[in-house]
Amino acid sequence: MFHQRLLERTQKLNTRLCLGLDPRLSAHGSFEQMKQQTLAVLEGAAPHAACVKPQAAFYEAMGLPGIEFMVELMRLARNLDLPVLLDAKRGDIGSTAEAYAQAWMTGEHAGNALTVNPYLGFETLQPFIDAGRKNGGGVFVLVKTSNPGSHDLQDLATADGLLAEVVAKALDRLGAEEGEGLSSVGAVVGATHPAELKKFRDLMPRATLLLPGLGAQGAKAEDLADAFNSEGVGAVVSASRGIQYASTDLSVEAAVQAAIGFKDQLNQAVQR
Repeated sequence: MFHQRLLERTQKLNTRLCLGLDPRLSAHGSFEQMKQQTLAVLEGAAPHAACVKPQAAFYEAMGLPGIEFMVELMRLARNLDLPVLLDAKRGDIGSTAEAYAQAWMTGEHAGNALTVNPYLGFETLQPFIDAGRKNGGGVFVLVKTSNPGSHDLQDLATADGLLAEVVAKALDRLGAEEGEGLSSVGAVVGATHPAELKKFRDLMPRATLLLPGLGAQGAKAEDLADAFNSEGVGAVVSASRGIQYASTDLSVEAAVQAAIGFKDQLNQAVQR
């Protein structure tokens, strides 16, 4: 399963870093230059990352060539034995959810983890969860996102607690269906909410947490220790712009050094 592979890689390489790759065509001289720099960053930073997270929107924005490039990037990641977490935030009802799950969690893409949106109702998660369990993949469900406006809905009070807490409790119940240990049902909790990490870690002890927001969004590695379990695992922290665009000249070496720096900072945070 994806989450087991992620755990094993975290322990083997001593890294809790999720390598985000969100290429921006405007930052490069051409599509080909963007492609080559992105692939070079992936190959150079792979030994220092627990997984890679392409954000589908940036590839979709470039049309069919961008989507083909994303598939090529994911293929290279697999060849590097690097788990792929596709950040596409899919979510829909019934047969449409099943189609999204088929598109990104079966066939050529089987074994990927996928970010999904639960706010259409918990039954809409089931096609994604089922596909993950069948194909060795997993899901990362949005619980408390990293953007400043997340409080508009996710902090609404309900009879069972804040809405984000209700989602967290539901995910823990879904994860419990798989028994002990980390489940295939993970959760997205923004690294930009460090004061809430312990709460969500306690509400979802079986879930691997994906923490976006390190670097460009302002989150700091030293504030994130509460996201990890007592063994120092169970979470990965995503950095994107702070790695791929670490230098204005698009240096691959600078990107790799930035990845190493984030990895080391996260390890220090867990060891405190």
